[in-house]
Amino acid sequence: MDLPPYSPGLHKLVTLHVDKPQKLTDSQGFVDATNLILERYFLEKVGVVVHNFENNSFTISFCLKESHICIHTWPEYSQLTLDVYLCNYLQDNSQKVKEVMADYVAYFEGTIIKDFEINR
Repeated sequence: MDLPPYSPGLHKLVTLHVDKPQKLTDSQGFVDATNLILERYFLEKVGVVVHNFENNSFTISFCLKESHICIHTWPEYSQLTLDVYLCNYLQDNSQKVKEVMADYVAYFEGTIIKDFEINR
């Protein structure tokens, strides 16, 4: 059986420098921003886990029908890491991944330190 080539999707990972430390300690703000992004791009949330640390940094993972969005913040270093992965089951979501990540960079008013794209 010959199947056409298949690429599961684009996985984008960034590290940002953020000058506004309150953005790195506002887990609810990130959840609210992500819910708006999910609506804007017609992405379906399966679940979300939020963990706030003693210094108010946070780790959040959104499990999506299409895959996931995960963030880890380090306010003491003015940095965060964020990854966005959307699988390509019925359509190529590569451009959507790039647009979602651009929305997050704008939300945090961040400067990209590291930027990786992995075609899975």
